[in-house]
Amino acid sequence: MAETSATTGTGEPASRPRKSSWKYIGPGIVVAATGVGAGDLVATLIAGSKFGYTLMWAAVIGCVVKISLAEAAGRWHLATGRTLFDGWRSLGPWTTVYFAIYVVLWGFIYGATAMSSSALPIVALFPDGPGLKFWAIVTGLIGLAFVWFNRYAVFEKVMTVLIGIMFVVVVYVAARVVPDVGASFAGLLPVLPDGSLLYTLGLIGGVGGTITMAAYGYWVNAKGWNNSSWMKVMRLDNRVAYITTGIFVVAMLIVGAELLHASQIALTKGDRGLIDLGKVLEDRFGAGTAKLFLVGFFATSFSSLIGVWHGVSLMFADFVERFRASAAGAAKPEEHEGPDVAERRQRSLPFRAYLLWLTFPPMTLLWLDQPFGLVIAYGVLGAFFMPFLAVTLLWLLNSSRTPGEWRNGWLSNGMLSLAGLLFVVLCVQQVRELPW
Repeated sequence: MAETSATTGTGEPASRPRKSSWKYIGPGIVVAATGVGAGDLVATLIAGSKFGYTLMWAAVIGCVVKISLAEAAGRWHLATGRTLFDGWRSLGPWTTVYFAIYVVLWGFIYGATAMSSSALPIVALFPDGPGLKFWAIVTGLIGLAFVWFNRYAVFEKVMTVLIGIMFVVVVYVAARVVPDVGASFAGLLPVLPDGSLLYTLGLIGGVGGTITMAAYGYWVNAKGWNNSSWMKVMRLDNRVAYITTGIFVVAMLIVGAELLHASQIALTKGDRGLIDLGKVLEDRFGAGTAKLFLVGFFATSFSSLIGVWHGVSLMFADFVERFRASAAGAAKPEEHEGPDVAERRQRSLPFRAYLLWLTFPPMTLLWLDQPFGLVIAYGVLGAFFMPFLAVTLLWLLNSSRTPGEWRNGWLSNGMLSLAGLLFVVLCVQQVRELPW
């Protein structure tokens, strides 16, 4: 049997450890492409424009924190053969209640945000064409059709192409502004300039830190990695993902420091800040560089859109399966997580229902201001998700639910505790900043 198979000829899980190899990499690329959104890049640009290279160290720590979180999620899936939601459910009904409210409300607002973000660079590239609402609806429908009709393997290939475009464009722009190598190395020394605390916490916790980190284990299973023999492969895959994310962050910090810091150019917060940057690039380097940057902006936004459409819909389908079994008073039938299960979930009614929920109801928000109460609830639930993920992973991976060999060591516990503390601080700050 081929080495990429996750089972032996008898159908039992293969036990021979796989050697970590670049040829297996895939789910990490997907999680990196999904987790880095346009708004994250703008936040990094603004940090660079305000503090230059001083916060480079925070970007590096952020990478290490994300590697630890995603590794923990992937390790749970591979070591136990259970999904992350199954693990959450074992901690008590409160996790089910939180996830149910969060995933419904978050999907409604995120759908509108992702479609608008994907439409912005298209409108900037074709200013004489249709407007933002038209392109937002088109990108949402394309994302829906793509995820609805394609299997994981095709999805992964497209995400790899999109992250390749993102990588080339972001690194090219950073190279064009000519980074100050000495200052960037000096920025690796931990320093907190006046007024930089929140930007520092945001850099460590923000880029690539979303519900898609929880989806990583589902993509690992969809790839065909479904037992502990794939642990080394998963760890290499995860490191590549967040080192790639780290390069994005460093490159955007360089652009912020070199292009915006000296000139004291202010960007609009949120996705529209990248349109501002496109105009700055056009003034400095010409229309060609500006258009190339807008293509990279589109790849960044659209990869996040289809990544969420796929990954969070898989999580929702798993949630519904287990909730139905629990409501019926029966244990969910045991089945070894893998590509067959992922494909069955992708064809299931809950998966497709959540895809439709992400696409059509949010279109109403393209015409309406987001209702005040909805914004508050979304902000509170969203702020609590990353602390929820870090704390529950600590709980699961230090308990008898995880085989002894794969429980947390001191390093994993230290990194997950640091992540939990960081995200609790960010959570409090996000809640305080809401327009109460």
